[in-house]
Amino acid sequence: MEQKTVVVTGANSGMGLATTVELAKQGAHVIMVCRSESRGQAALQEAIRRSGSQAIELMLCDLGDLASIRRFAEAFKARYPVLDVLVNNAGVVMLKRQLTRDGFEMDIGVNHLGHFLLTNLLLDRLTAAEQGRIVVVASGAYKAGSIHFDDPFLSRSFNPIKAYAQSKLANILFTVELAERLKDTRVTVNSVHPGAVATQIGVNRDTGFGKRVLAALKPMFLTPEQGADTAIYLAASPEVAGVSGKYFYRKKQQALKSKAADRESAKRLWAWSEQMVGLDG
Repeated sequence: MEQKTVVVTGANSGMGLATTVELAKQGAHVIMVCRSESRGQAALQEAIRRSGSQAIELMLCDLGDLASIRRFAEAFKARYPVLDVLVNNAGVVMLKRQLTRDGFEMDIGVNHLGHFLLTNLLLDRLTAAEQGRIVVVASGAYKAGSIHFDDPFLSRSFNPIKAYAQSKLANILFTVELAERLKDTRVTVNSVHPGAVATQIGVNRDTGFGKRVLAALKPMFLTPEQGADTAIYLAASPEVAGVSGKYFYRKKQQALKSKAADRESAKRLWAWSEQMVGLDG
């Protein structure tokens, strides 16, 4: 059987690293997409050690920088004619309002707009696959979210929950609209709620306080391996080969709240996103 090519964003820690290791164990060639060269190189060596596979490589990309995403896509496409699986895993939670290089609020900029551009730039490689798959790591936090079309970057009223929940609702609306656009292709796209996972998202890993917070919270949460389980299932299982546009938790389809399944909102978000990242409609 031909080796599958897989791209995993945010692959240097947590669920991204766990996803990389498991898919490499299953025989895939995995490209770990990371922002930091030093953390990425350390994670690459750990992934090779844990998986026993040499078919893993590191490519750099900052999802908070549209130019970096375009450079990554060009470099990937120059080397790979086919992409079998794209796992949009990277995510941030900002405790204070910060902007990406392009002036987007960081949560929606990285979690949604960065992945929106990346996915669109790689679609031709996914449609060239025998059965391309896109896995969007969302969150049950979408239930608390709204798309603030009048102030999407929350310049007037920011709080961490509002920003994160908006970005996760955007992930699911993106999945809904993309599935509709891909319905005549062999590419599927599904979103996943990983559960409450003990990762370093939203915590400054370089401070003693941040490390203590992680240590204190760890017993209450799933391990990264447990959290990655459903994303791996969507990326690799034959059981979901024909399933698209759905939302999963613990390997089961879940009904979406009406606001997350609303096609008009999904279309509106798509048009706004194209404008923000500079894609032609």
